[in-house]
Amino acid sequence: MASRLKKTMIPKPFILLIGVLTSCAPFGQSKPAATSAQLRRVVLVHGFLETGSTFALLQDRLENQGVKCIVPRLIPSDGRGGLKKLAEGLKRDIDAAYGTEEPISIVAFSMGGIVSRYYLQNLGGAKRCETLITVASPHHGTKAAYIYPSQGAEEMRPGSRFLSDLQQSESNLGNMKVISYRTRLDLIILPSTSSIWERAENIEHPSLLHPLLLTSPKVLKDIERRILESES
Repeated sequence: MASRLKKTMIPKPFILLIGVLTSCAPFGQSKPAATSAQLRRVVLVHGFLETGSTFALLQDRLENQGVKCIVPRLIPSDGRGGLKKLAEGLKRDIDAAYGTEEPISIVAFSMGGIVSRYYLQNLGGAKRCETLITVASPHHGTKAAYIYPSQGAEEMRPGSRFLSDLQQSESNLGNMKVISYRTRLDLIILPSTSSIWERAENIEHPSLLHPLLLTSPKVLKDIERRILESES
């Protein structure tokens, strides 16, 4: 066995030559160099009665670009106890994952957009956030919230004190980039125009239903582009 192995050994000069060539030439299965995208940190904030699975496609796209993503759980997901409580939990999860000062961007779906706004506007999150992207969020409330009896649902009803206070503190966002995607065919955000936020760049896409905005290749590509450009 020892003699057989000895015959197949590569002479030391060739080993040295291979080492020099691999350090200078971009061939083989070498790992790509780190890019600035790998320094980006994104928080994906899910919506009402969800767990974050709605972000599966977007998370894959961003992580394939070297973006670090977390998908915090909003517990309880029906908002009992109020949206402020969910925002406080969101802050804890972000700080635990990324520290208290590292820059982040947030992509939030539906109720998650309202929770994220409270975190940014009232819990100091705006100081570290580069970009906020909301998708089908009820910035002016939704009549669909009348059918569920939790405190969080009540706070998402049109004209609620919570939404009024949130509007009063939106100047705390400073110069943050804010984008709001919506579809006029939304059957959860009623009226669908509630997703139009005067503070944001509003983008309409003809998705057939509320959650399908986050499956649209066009919307996903646009969100990805904005995240990759957010810290350049």
